[in-house]
Amino acid sequence: MSLCVAASGHLIALAATAFSLTWTHSVEKTEWRENWVVVDSRLQLDQASVMGSGAGIGLPDDAVFSDGVWTYRPKLAPLEQLSLSASGATQSPWTLCTSQTCLQLGARSGEPITIWAAEQCSAREDLI
Repeated sequence: MSLCVAASGHLIALAATAFSLTWTHSVEKTEWRENWVVVDSRLQLDQASVMGSGAGIGLPDDAVFSDGVWTYRPKLAPLEQLSLSASGATQSPWTLCTSQTCLQLGARSGEPITIWAAEQCSAREDLI
């Protein structure tokens, strides 16, 4: 299984079935991290953590606070693809990490990013 990333007119294939996505909240300036896994060729959000609550950061009742971080397991259905956008209002781009590498995504405002899982990544006209 490959993790496919379309960004800035490029297609990147990563040999991975799990990844983390990290970014800095544009208002609160706190780190947000999501851990994703590939299940049946779909993306499943397994765990999320944030360094604090605040503007637009709603934490579920079962969130656990430990070592300065709120952590919880979102109850969301798996996704066919994950679409990200770069607002230009954040301090840093998205960081996508697998067990072998990390990518900086969305460093420029307006740069669309799409992530999906497939046996073989191929260019999709609707994404690039």
